[in-house]
Amino acid sequence: MKYHPDRNPDNPKAEEQFKEAKEAYEMLSDDQKRAAYDQYGHAGVEQGAGAGGFGGAGFGDAFGDIFGDIFGGGARGQRSNVYRGADLRYNMEISLEDAAKGTETKIRIPVQATCETCKGSGARPGTQPTTCTTCAGHGQVRMQQGFFSVQQTCPKCHGGGKMVKDPCPTCSGAGRVKQNKTLSVKIPAGVDEGDRIRLSGEGEAGVNGGPTGDLYVVVHLKEHQIFQREGGNLHCEMPISFSTAALGGEIEVPTLGGSAKMKIPAETQTGGVFRLRGKGIKPLRSSEHGDLMVHVVVETPIKLTSRQKELLREFDESTQADSGKHSPKSKGWLDKAKDFFE
Repeated sequence: MKYHPDRNPDNPKAEEQFKEAKEAYEMLSDDQKRAAYDQYGHAGVEQGAGAGGFGGAGFGDAFGDIFGDIFGGGARGQRSNVYRGADLRYNMEISLEDAAKGTETKIRIPVQATCETCKGSGARPGTQPTTCTTCAGHGQVRMQQGFFSVQQTCPKCHGGGKMVKDPCPTCSGAGRVKQNKTLSVKIPAGVDEGDRIRLSGEGEAGVNGGPTGDLYVVVHLKEHQIFQREGGNLHCEMPISFSTAALGGEIEVPTLGGSAKMKIPAETQTGGVFRLRGKGIKPLRSSEHGDLMVHVVVETPIKLTSRQKELLREFDESTQADSGKHSPKSKGWLDKAKDFFE
């Protein structure tokens, strides 16, 4: 800008400095020229470069090349009027059972589809869109502001490069119409929360013959009444009776494939976790099934009869004589509390 000829008329020195700026720009922006200059200096880039590296080009060409790259001008800055259709997202809720074994379901989505009447041209059948006279079909116009040349979207065709004089009666010249589409989606076994399934070409139609976008189905798992999922493992909470916890026994545990038997060892405490191997889910990207983690909770009996209460009092009295032996956790906690207060 400082040495531009418009600011320096009849100034040979400014002309030379402007040429040097152009030459430096060409060397820095071209990997081959830059490597040759780093190795051989000017000798490596002078061949075929012409005077001052311009190859005989005038000031206008040099200035246009430099700022054309910045503002998108010149042949390299011409934008295509063909646009890819937008990708779509569909949030799908499925049950834990369907996620484990896989399923196939149908969905209905609204999309912008190519108009069948005009085949996407936007013009009434039998007619064709015409080239925009303002931008000559480029979709962009060059605005001159002083010695700056800025490229903007054509205000007449709004970047399309075409004008529709006789619009299609179905799409009103848009080339696309909104419609609902029913698709069949296969959910593979093992999908987890947030997994995406890509349906290629099932998004919105492109503009001016551009390719169709894709549809992404995002999986969300419904809350389950019994299980919580963690990767390939499942977790569940299982209540057990006081007597089973104290004496041990065998209980039935629900799994996704039915019920399974599990042994409870004697003297089991609330919060104990037992693993049933292979009773979880096989994740989508794994070859092995996860496990089922059973968290036991000792349930306190309610609505006791007089006889049951009497038996429990007798049992409590029989254990009080040696409470440290029968309730080690309680004794340990009481000892800690005593030390704390003392």
